[in-house]
Amino acid sequence: MRYNALQILRKGLAGNRGWRPAWRKAEPQAAYDVVIVGGGGHGLSTAYYLAKRHGVRRVAVLEKGWIGSGNVGRNTTIVRANYGLPGNSEFYSHSLKLWEGLERDLNYNVMHSQRGLINLFHSDGQRDAYARRGNAIRNQGDDAILLDAEGVRKILPYLDFEQTRFPIYGGLYQPRGGTARHDAVAWGYARGADRLGVDLIENCEVTGIETEGGRVTGVQTSRGRIAAGTVGLAVAGRSSQVAALAGLRLPIESHVLQAFVTEGLKPVIDHVVTYGMGHFYISQSDKGGLVFGGDLDFYPSYAARGNLPMAEHVIEAGVTLMPMIGKARMLRSWGGIMDMSPDGSPIIDRAPVDGLYLNTGWCYGGFKAVPGSGDCFARLLATGEPHPAAARFRLDRFETGHGLMDEEGTGAQHNLH
Repeated sequence: MRYNALQILRKGLAGNRGWRPAWRKAEPQAAYDVVIVGGGGHGLSTAYYLAKRHGVRRVAVLEKGWIGSGNVGRNTTIVRANYGLPGNSEFYSHSLKLWEGLERDLNYNVMHSQRGLINLFHSDGQRDAYARRGNAIRNQGDDAILLDAEGVRKILPYLDFEQTRFPIYGGLYQPRGGTARHDAVAWGYARGADRLGVDLIENCEVTGIETEGGRVTGVQTSRGRIAAGTVGLAVAGRSSQVAALAGLRLPIESHVLQAFVTEGLKPVIDHVVTYGMGHFYISQSDKGGLVFGGDLDFYPSYAARGNLPMAEHVIEAGVTLMPMIGKARMLRSWGGIMDMSPDGSPIIDRAPVDGLYLNTGWCYGGFKAVPGSGDCFARLLATGEPHPAAARFRLDRFETGHGLMDEEGTGAQHNLH
């Protein structure tokens, strides 16, 4: 079923009866050419691009819960391409370009809104760093505008510009940045992959990875054995646990990142805004809720929930930056399990086991990377060769020290990225 405006009008007038399911409830087959572990944004986009770009359609996506039940449905929905280091810069630029054509490509409304993103700075040193980053972004071919305090005030008049400790000096503005609806992204890719013949298998937990002679032969699951010569892992904060099934130890720590949403309000925040000194970021959803987050909980955990001290820390930063939000009632909070790498940059590479491939280490950046990650991982799975946009995302950089991409300059401490 291909969606169009006339069809939506007809179904609406008929009480929205007659819609077909967006994807099949597939049963696992005995064998596939490729098995992708993880039915979140990265796994679903990989399956879609495998089938569409490379013609590999005997593909299964295995999800231990339901499609989109992990981090793709537990994030603050920000989309941007404002990285400065080689490797990250070209990858996120590639991903943003895919975002800009995604709805047409999928024939699905993912509610991608290029409302603009502004990273505030609060010192002369931060201004210099953002000027350098802006130049790097522009050299990559993307948009970046350095604003002074008055330039920011014209766009964001509701901020507290004269904070005692951290007055606002200006901001780095990327007009093409923005947000997308996280659930819709998962559903759009799931529908697109299903239409191309991919089997999406829900409630199917991988319990073992089979190898023979140093090569993958299949996976054991809660729904039986599935043979496959190629297995891709795209399980975010569960990467270390799933890789351990193949005897691998990854340089990944798992940390919880909380996010929050308020009651629905009239439109007040037109952009995505980040607070450099308070590590706070906020936007307003299409339903009116203010969606915001901050730092990790700072200790390793697999619990998809947060803690009250970090909630207080995040909300304190938010009220400092924009006191008006103190009048909003918070509806709920949630936690996603982040796969934190030592240099804060991702890994898309072969594993030491033949036929096993890794997609992990996304830290805070997993959602905005979904299209680019899927496109690059699909190429690696299909051809064995890295996509040029992800050529630096090698696993061995943590062993050799060559090619590390420490975007924030915070060193090899996972929770500081």
